[in-house]
Amino acid sequence: MLYGIINLTRMEVGMARKRMSDPKAAALAETRTLNPRPEAVRDEEFGSSEFFDARDLVQVKYEMVRRVRVDGAPVTASAAAFGFSRPSYYEAATVVDRDGLGGLVPAKPGPRRAHKLTDEVVAFARSAREADPSMTAAQLATAIAEKFAVSVHPRSVERALARAHNPKSGGAQ
Repeated sequence: MLYGIINLTRMEVGMARKRMSDPKAAALAETRTLNPRPEAVRDEEFGSSEFFDARDLVQVKYEMVRRVRVDGAPVTASAAAFGFSRPSYYEAATVVDRDGLGGLVPAKPGPRRAHKLTDEVVAFARSAREADPSMTAAQLATAIAEKFAVSVHPRSVERALARAHNPKSGGAQ
């Protein structure tokens, strides 16, 4: 049975490429606003209008909030029609009140700063480098791991030292 898994995998990869060939879906994915569950949106207007797009997460959440506030739809019914839970509705409504429509755009994932490299750790790395200017970033990362039990990448140490040396280039922590 040579047709097996290799050909099935090729078919799946081919199908995945076709799905993302839609420029709007690609743009939504790039901005992190592609709705991961567009099939869960059961609202009539999203099914009958070309303007509404269930793949657009921001549009779906905004319309869910608007449906309750402007049209007077019950929260439970509106949340269900748009593929969300009641807590998700309240979270979206709070975000719209606090930040406006732009608040519905998901934040970038991951840490916002070098959270392992605290001021104390950077001060230690600076003093170690001053004591021995030939210390490499890898050696500094090893010394930091031994002293603070924190694993950091040597490049992160280099960036932290550069920020500490010239705070205006990347901002102080």
